[in-house]
This record gives sequence, structure tokens and C-alpha cells, in this order.
Amino acid sequence: MEKPAYTLEFEKPLRELSAQLDQLRQQSLENNLDVASEIAAIERKIAATQREIYSGLTAWQRVQIARHPKRPYALDYVGAICEGFQEFHGDRQFNDDRALVGGTAFFKGSAVMIIAQHKGRDTKEKVTRNFGMPQPEGYRKALRLMKMAEKFGLPVLSFIDTPGAYPGLSSEERHVSEAIAVNLREMALLKVPTIAIVVGEGGSGGALGIGVTDRVLIFENSYYSVISPEGCAAILWKDAASAAKAAKAMKLTAEDLEKFGVVDEVIPEPFGGAHNDPAKTAKSLSAAIERHLDDLRGLSVENLLEARYKRLRSLGLYEEAGVVHN
Repeated sequence: MEKPAYTLEFEKPLRELSAQLDQLRQQSLENNLDVASEIAAIERKIAATQREIYSGLTAWQRVQIARHPKRPYALDYVGAICEGFQEFHGDRQFNDDRALVGGTAFFKGSAVMIIAQHKGRDTKEKVTRNFGMPQPEGYRKALRLMKMAEKFGLPVLSFIDTPGAYPGLSSEERHVSEAIAVNLREMALLKVPTIAIVVGEGGSGGALGIGVTDRVLIFENSYYSVISPEGCAAILWKDAASAAKAAKAMKLTAEDLEKFGVVDEVIPEPFGGAHNDPAKTAKSLSAAIERHLDDLRGLSVENLLEARYKRLRSLGLYEEAGVVHN
């Protein structure tokens, strides 16, 4: 018997309606009954419920979709939109961090450098990839590959999907903060086009360590924030159960981020999330990357760096009583 699909809490009304529909269809087959009108009624109700749920998602519900276990991960997208991906390993200092994957590939016939955070699909792979939480050697590997990309004139595509950098003692002992800080500085100075795509979770400095780019794209149901909603709730309200309230206050959704100028484009997802139609989602991603890459390739190195500088300097601007602050 097939395992039931994973259902988020707010999707349970849809699951119940789908179960009713399956039961009705089975009864029709077994008893040779004409229940077409009843089936049509449930299908209309399912469609209406879908519209009601997915057209009014809260910030916390979008966070849940971003963490959906069936959601496509970075390497799923790389496999769908690129050809000839060749993974490189190691930071040449300590180890090979499997949470951060990198290597060359061909996108639309042109060579690019891929930098990707990857969570892993099953339990064994999740452990191997440290649940998508890179350690210092992961960020140093990413920097090594970005410098290689600069040497050979390859655009860099960064796929962000992490709850944050690994905060364990061993990671701190090997200076994870310093590794991320160096990446922030060096990425700002790269002489090749760079694009980051938030495909799921974009958590804190762990995401930013590969996210200082010319353009930042984000999927409709991804989030990008300085801390997780649970972490924020634990600090502000001393209760991680207040995560939903924290998510709303943090303005971490793709829509909010685009409004504030943190991201450059929101990539639409199929109804209910990317996991419902990965192929369609990958097609939308490919079109967005191609469009932004064409724009960036048309700039001289001098203009590319100047535009990147202006973009980074514009972050954090706000207006109060007619006065702009920075």
C-alpha cells in the first residue's frame, strides 16, 4: 500500500476532502454506481478550498512550505536546468563539507560555477550533509570555487537552502564566523556575474555566506531572514511556540523581501508549492536565471562592480518623517 503524502497542518482539510473523493470513486467502481454529480461536487469543493488556503498563506505557513520534505532541493534544480555538472571537493585546508556542494556545469550551453547548499533527502543523506548546515570548510570550499570561476571568467550561481551555518563547538573552533566574513568581502569583489537563488530556507549568515551577489532571486514560498522564527520567538517571547507570531513580525516572506529591495525577483511556484510540480518550477527558475544572466553579461567589469556596490549600499535604507536614514 502506498504511503500517504506528507501533509502540512493547514493542508489537512484538503487531505480529508481528497480521501472522501478517493472513497467515492472506489465505491463507484466496486458497486457500479453513477456518482458523477457527487464526485463533481467534491472536486469543486477541493478547488475552492485550495484557493482559500493558498491565496491567503501566512508567513509561518510559507516557512512550513519552504521546509516541506518533498520540496525540490538545490541539486534537484541543478540537474533539471544544467548539464554536465562536475562536482569539486574539499577546501584544501581541512575537509570536504558535503552540506555545501560546488562545481562546474553548463547552463544554456555556457559554462557556469555552481555553489549550492544541499540538505539531503533521506535520513542517511541528511546526516551526511549535516542537514544543510555548512561548516567553515564548506564556506572555504565555496570561496575556492568562486575564485576559480573568476580566474576562468565563469558566472557564479549560488543556490541557498539552509537553516543556518552549523553552530556546533567544532565549527566555532575552526572559525566559521571568520570563514563567512571572508566570503562576504570576497564575493563583493568578484569580477564575474553572480546570482543567488533562495530555493528553500535562507537562514542568517549561513545563507549570506554564499549570497552576496549581483542579483538575489527567491521562490515564492521560500524565506530569507537573520534568524529562524523559532529562534526569534525564543529570544523575544522566551517561547519557541510563538514562531508564527515571530514569522509575521520578521517580514521574511518573498513578497516582503521584494518590497524592501532585499531580493530582485520572486519566482512563482505552482499552486501549493514547488513540490507539486518540480518540472514547472525548474522551468520558471531557468527562465529567471537566463534573463538576469543576460543583463549582467552585458556589463563591463567596472560597471558590474559599481552596480553591485550600489545594490549592497542600498540595503538598510529606510525613511522616517521625510528623512532617509542609512
